[in-house]
Amino acid sequence: MHPRIEDYALIGDEQTAALVGTDGSVDWLCLPRFDSGACFARLLGDEDNGHWRIAPQGEEGACTRRAYRPDTLVLDTEWETAGGAIRVTDLMPQRDRAPDVVRIVEGLRGRVTVRSVLRLRFDYGWVIPWMRRVDGHRVAIAGPDSVWFRSEPEVPTWGEDFTTYSEFTVAEGESVAFVLTWHPSHESRPPLVDPFEALRVSVDDWRDWAARCRYGGPHRDAVVRSLITLKALTYAPTGGIAAALTTSLPEELGGVRNWDYRYCWLRDSTLTLGALLAAGYEDEAEAWRNWLLRAVAGDPADLQIMYGLAGERRLPESDLPWLSGYGGSTPVRIGNGAVDQLQLDVYGEVMDSLSLARTAGMSPKPHMWSLQCALMNWLSENWRQPDEGLWEVRGGRRQFVHSKVMVWVAADRAVRALEEYPKLKGDLEGWRALRDEVHREVCEKGYDPRRNTFTQYYGSADLDSALLLIPRVGFLPPDDPRIVGTVDAVRDELGHSGLVRRYSTDGAPVDGLPGDEGAFLACSFWLADALHMTGRREEARELFERLVGLANDVGLLAEEYDPVAGRHLGNFPQAFSHIGLVNTALALFGGEEAG
Repeated sequence: MHPRIEDYALIGDEQTAALVGTDGSVDWLCLPRFDSGACFARLLGDEDNGHWRIAPQGEEGACTRRAYRPDTLVLDTEWETAGGAIRVTDLMPQRDRAPDVVRIVEGLRGRVTVRSVLRLRFDYGWVIPWMRRVDGHRVAIAGPDSVWFRSEPEVPTWGEDFTTYSEFTVAEGESVAFVLTWHPSHESRPPLVDPFEALRVSVDDWRDWAARCRYGGPHRDAVVRSLITLKALTYAPTGGIAAALTTSLPEELGGVRNWDYRYCWLRDSTLTLGALLAAGYEDEAEAWRNWLLRAVAGDPADLQIMYGLAGERRLPESDLPWLSGYGGSTPVRIGNGAVDQLQLDVYGEVMDSLSLARTAGMSPKPHMWSLQCALMNWLSENWRQPDEGLWEVRGGRRQFVHSKVMVWVAADRAVRALEEYPKLKGDLEGWRALRDEVHREVCEKGYDPRRNTFTQYYGSADLDSALLLIPRVGFLPPDDPRIVGTVDAVRDELGHSGLVRRYSTDGAPVDGLPGDEGAFLACSFWLADALHMTGRREEARELFERLVGLANDVGLLAEEYDPVAGRHLGNFPQAFSHIGLVNTALALFGGEEAG
């Protein structure tokens, strides 16, 4: 039986991260990057696919309590037993050369016998490594991967059934630290990390970083936790932000809506940039902007909806048949075939992001405007094409209204740049004409006057939660009756126990997939934003309070939520959900101080 998705907590080093369950088991860890093969893949299979559990001997269930140390990514998990109490502190120190997982067991009361079970399985639980002893370490090697495992002080360790076991007793005030270190198997062992010093430095570093947050309104802890989560999902060498830590956590238990989210999506770019800038994290915002510029450089016709952590373009999708899937949800996928889709909205996202960066006073890049001009020239010739839309549907291209609205955004930001910065040169009259033409067409073909709502695509009666973004991007003012009607219609028709779904999956779903999915948390935050913008501030705050309450016990949100079963769904933790939380908090309470 799999733990619930919300039973996991995140630790990471800004190049990769691990999920630790309430039972003390690390069930997901990809090394050395977020998108590398997992050496612990129990999350998507079973214990034989790799995990590392530390818990009191004989304790099979969940811990007594757990929490992050305030304003850090250091996790404390505690167990109360008949013989005493222990704390396991989990962290991944900021990386020097190699990734390390540090787990420190501390006696709090009495005497407790503790058991560690380490089952390494490289390549997503497929490859059993060769284990040997070297200078007091256990060393696991298979192909390109090598892991060194040690304890301080050294405790009894033995191997059995391709698994490494440790058993020891801690009394009050005693500590035992375990360190697991990965490196390429053809290289020598990296320098040893001091686990206790790593803990001290990690706590100080995270608290210094969190203290930079400018937000001082209600739910500041939730906002800071969301920002820490975004920082943890950042691939520090490039500034790219992964959409989530995981692949193939299902949008419907037992279903096929299982995708790999360990990449960087352009659809997130403007919202991410806005959240980081407004919260006071200019360096991270600039690193994201610079990643964006590098990733999209090239022929505008080749602009992708997502890229790898360093801007890689080829992300071929394949299945892992040896993994049984989370809760039996198959297939388990790596890579993402949606990378080859046409999504016109990303042109708007890129133009909007670079406009925001320019307005915020980020250091100028000499090629930035020439890139924007190239994007606009391509878009001017190709904007009439149908596309797959921001939800990456696999049921065929359509004239999605949100995509066309984002074409308008691209033209609008280009026109504004020329009007506000006279030194820039471009096709001002042509882009103004494009902006006017797109606006006119969307209002004619993408609006249903009988129901007073914009629709999912031209000629459709269906709705889409992305329509909630129309007032946010400035296409129409929030008090326009068509906007108020659209917000009401989306809430009524896509509402799911007070939250909202992305779109309808009933009948012949636009995404071309069987089954259903939960309420989409980012869209539910968008609804709160739209309610606030249309003057219904009390309703907006009530919805925000509810959404914050859906976070798990350590403040993390998945992609979706099932209000009926009361559990998280989809990949976890989800950057889009946490970006939504930060932006909505800033919109609703940005001018307030915590009371």
